[in-house]
Amino acid sequence: MIWPIVAGLVWLVAANVLGMFPSRDHHWRNAYRLIGIGIPILGWITWQSGPLLGLLFLAGGASVLRWPVWFLWKWLKGLVRTD
Repeated sequence: MIWPIVAGLVWLVAANVLGMFPSRDHHWRNAYRLIGIGIPILGWITWQSGPLLGLLFLAGGASVLRWPVWFLWKWLKGLVRTD
C-alpha cells in the first residue's frame, strides 16, 4: 500500500526538478512524458489507496502541469460551445 504513494511522490519531485531546467520547447516534451507516466501511477494510487488520496495526487499533478490542464480546459470549453 505504500509503494503507490512513494511512486506518486517520486513523480511529483521529478516533475518539479524537470521544471527547474531550461527548455527550448517550454517543457512541453517533458509534460507529455510526465502525463504518460503519471496517469498509470494515479490509477495505481486510486486503486490501492482510495479515491480521496487519488484526488489529492490528481490536484498535485494538476498544479505541477498547470498549462496542459489550462489548454485542455479551453479545448473542452470550445467543444461544448453552442453559438
